[in-house]
Amino acid sequence: QVQLVESGGALVQPGESLRLSCAASGSSFSTIDMYWYRQAPGKERDFVAQIRWDGRGIAYAGSVKGRFTISRDNARNTVYLQMSSLKPEDSAVYYCNTQYFGRSYWGQGTQVTVSS
Repeated sequence: QVQLVESGGALVQPGESLRLSCAASGSSFSTIDMYWYRQAPGKERDFVAQIRWDGRGIAYAGSVKGRFTISRDNARNTVYLQMSSLKPEDSAVYYCNTQYFGRSYWGQGTQVTVSS
C-alpha cells in the first residue's frame, strides 16, 4: 500500500512560481512511476506530468510544457512539481498519483490559486 501527501499549494499572482511536493510512504517509492494531475472546479481531473521510477521518462501536458518541471528524490520518497510563469488557468487542486500492483493511489490534493 502507498500513501501520498501533497503540500505546497498557495495563492499566488500571475507570473509567479510555486513548488509542490508529494511525500510517499513505504519502501517501494524508488520502483514506482509518479504522476501529477489537477482538477479545476466543475472540470475533470487532467494529467499534468509524469516521471519514471528512475527519474527519466518525463512527460508533460501541452498546457504546462516549458513552464512546469517534475522531479523526484528517491532518497526522500518525494516527487516535486516546480511551476513557473503561473497563469489563472493553472488554478486547481493538484494531486499526485501512482499505480502499485494494479491499484491507483491518490493523495488528498493541494490547492493552487493564481489570481491578482
